[in-house]
Amino acid sequence: MTISILAYDEKSGSYGGAATTGSLCVGGWVLRGDADAGLSASQGSLPSTMWGTGVLELMRQGIPAEEAVAQVVAPDTGKAQRQLSALDLQGGTANHTGSESIPAAGFRQAKHVIVSGNLLSSETVLDACLDGFLASTAPFEQRLLDALDGAAATGGDSRGLLSAALLVVRRRAAPLTLRVDRSETPLRDLRALHGHATKGAYADWAATVPTLDDPYLGEPFSKIVSQ
Repeated sequence: MTISILAYDEKSGSYGGAATTGSLCVGGWVLRGDADAGLSASQGSLPSTMWGTGVLELMRQGIPAEEAVAQVVAPDTGKAQRQLSALDLQGGTANHTGSESIPAAGFRQAKHVIVSGNLLSSETVLDACLDGFLASTAPFEQRLLDALDGAAATGGDSRGLLSAALLVVRRRAAPLTLRVDRSETPLRDLRALHGHATKGAYADWAATVPTLDDPYLGEPFSKIVSQ
C-alpha cells in the first residue's frame, strides 16, 4: 500500500503532506513541497520523481493544480502506471491515477485536501484516510498523522508498512521534513519523531533560522546554545 495526503491549513498558512508505504523511503520518492508553489505526491508502481518536481514548477508560475497535473502527465508514455496528486497555493487539488495502477487505486478530495493511494486492500482505505484528517481536532501536523493511522487501521498492506514521512512548508517557518525510511512500526516512529522535532531544544533552534518571510533571520549560535 502507498497512500498519501496533501492539505492546506488556512489558519496557519501551512501546506502539509504525509505518506506511508510497504516499501522503503516513501518520503524521498513521493513527497515534494515548496511554500512558493504548493505540494505534490508522485507515486505508483513506477513513480516519477520528475512528475513531483515538474508540477511544483508549474504551480510556482501560478498555474492551478488541475492544469499543472494535466501538463505534466500528458506527454509521459508511462503515465498508465503512475499516480500524481497536487495541491496549489490556493488550496486547489488535482489527481491523475493511471489506468494500470495496481488496485485498489484512486483518490478522494475535500476542500483544501486530497488523498491518493494504490495497492490498497479496498477503496475504503481512501475514505478512512480522508475521514481521519477531517474528523481530527488536533493541530494541523497531527491531523495528517491521524489520517495515515486511519488508513492503516482500515486495510493495511499484506507486505506490512515499512516507511512513512511528513512534510510541512510555510512562509513563516522553516520546512519540517521528517522521514522514517525503514521501520517495522513507521507510523509510530514518525509520530515520535514529530514530537521530538516540535518540542524542546530542536524546536527552539529551528525557530531562529531564516524563512521566506524573514530571509535574514538568525541569532548567534552561542546565544542559542546558552539558553
